[in-house]
Amino acid sequence: MSNASRPFIDKIHPENYKALAQAAASSRKASRAAGLDDALIELVNTRVSQINGCRTCLSIHAPAARKAGVSQLKLDVLPSWHEAEIFTDQEFAALTLAESLTVLDKAEDRDAIAAEVAQHLTTEQISAVEWSTILINAFNRISIASDHPVFGAEQG
Repeated sequence: MSNASRPFIDKIHPENYKALAQAAASSRKASRAAGLDDALIELVNTRVSQINGCRTCLSIHAPAARKAGVSQLKLDVLPSWHEAEIFTDQEFAALTLAESLTVLDKAEDRDAIAAEVAQHLTTEQISAVEWSTILINAFNRISIASDHPVFGAEQG
């Protein structure tokens, strides 16, 4: 539960949170228009939330991924997706892109990543995955800053 030193920033400035939620809804619409399904976007949301250690977003997006059709096996091995050999080329490309925007490594060759993922994602899909990644990173940071609880957990 939040305390005075870690207020729920989404409640204190709800207009900011509402704008971010509207951006997320627009991003989801753009992802679908680009030919990406909810399963892929939820896979990205789950992986980014794992990297950031956001318990709240994981408690929302892992179930959403299952509901969208991501197998439990893929969710189970998601932390080691590089070696799992069960992800499609499109999923692999999206996860590569998402991780590169979540863990910002100055030594990473962004042009090489762009060329690699462009073999499996269109320009519109790349943009959609990047927007999804940027937005879930923002939501992760809101929940971490606010010390949001696990979604759906009973509060005592």
